[in-house]
Amino acid sequence: MNQRVIPLRDLEEERKLFGSLDRNLQLLRRTFKVEALSRGGALRLSGSPDSVDEAARALDRALERIRSGRAVTDAELESLFGRGASEEAGTAHLGAGSDAAAPRIAVEPRSENQARYIEAIRKSVITFGIGPAGTGKSWLAVASAVQFLRAGQFRRIVLCRPAVEAGESLGFLPGDLAAKINPYLRPLYDALNDVMPKGQLKRYMEEEIVEILPLAYMRGRTLDNSLIILDEAQNCTNMQMKMALTRLGARSKMIVTGDVTQIDLPGHKASGLLTARRILHGIAGVEFVHMTRADVVRHPVVAEIVRAYSKDEEQHHESPGAGGHAAPSSHGHPHGAPHGAGHGSAHAHGSGHGHAPRHGDGRHESHAHETHQRRDHGDVRPRDRGH
Repeated sequence: MNQRVIPLRDLEEERKLFGSLDRNLQLLRRTFKVEALSRGGALRLSGSPDSVDEAARALDRALERIRSGRAVTDAELESLFGRGASEEAGTAHLGAGSDAAAPRIAVEPRSENQARYIEAIRKSVITFGIGPAGTGKSWLAVASAVQFLRAGQFRRIVLCRPAVEAGESLGFLPGDLAAKINPYLRPLYDALNDVMPKGQLKRYMEEEIVEILPLAYMRGRTLDNSLIILDEAQNCTNMQMKMALTRLGARSKMIVTGDVTQIDLPGHKASGLLTARRILHGIAGVEFVHMTRADVVRHPVVAEIVRAYSKDEEQHHESPGAGGHAAPSSHGHPHGAPHGAGHGSAHAHGSGHGHAPRHGDGRHESHAHETHQRRDHGDVRPRDRGH
């Protein structure tokens, strides 16, 4: 039997560490199979040497967070104490370089538009994040969702995306339906693995605290007390977008992300994201945030690639037939607005609901995106020629 004494500074630190009704302390005992008693301003651990060492490391990490001066939620402490000895064994420190540490999440904007996006997610019922690849739309949405979940603001996270092939046919892949669908959902798993330990994610998915599913599986559901993320929304049809938005139940929030320069819908189908951007602005609780190539946070070469495609698309904007189907420029400027009139700037000076398309050239540009897209697919209708 081994013993260890963990000194505590005061009653307030003890209260934060143990949690309501000693919930965290009980979790520590169950997880690491140790006895833990509070006496004389210290926590005394006893048990097998390995169990005591692992419990002491978890306590050190928790106390480091509490003593850093920032607010620490009960959910964060529970995640530290409840991950299990097998996951704790390989993690000796809580430092930023620890991939396994929980919570592994710091939602910090790297640009002004990202800051607006995070603020919109916090305040709005439905937030649309629109911008080119690499601007952090999906990652920030997932990371924010995990933060909300840990803070107890929602009971579950539901992530979905339309199963649309990006120019390749996957119909003959081996496996059952689940195996065929999984490649479409892989980016969502990747984002979750970035901000949540694998063991915790596995448990949350088993308990349906976290759901990842194709958009088609959302039909008929009402999602209460949930944070819903609709990813790759540019590949939703109008009917799919309406269906997704109307899944929102009581005490729920939704984040919709998409890149209007990468629409993969077949044939004459219009993007539901473009339609939503046109008709939903002005609704209280709905906010649009547009990002530009200046917000790209992937490898620096990604920003140059986006810039090169932007230049090529602008050159072909007036010639949709040039280069055959190479006119995906019809799906909009990849940086979200004409030069000098970025959506991020318009959003900053708007009414707070991200109504960039309502100001100056933004409105014309939004209409041009949609009309140009439909012209590419041979689907220009009189009702689309004005607002």
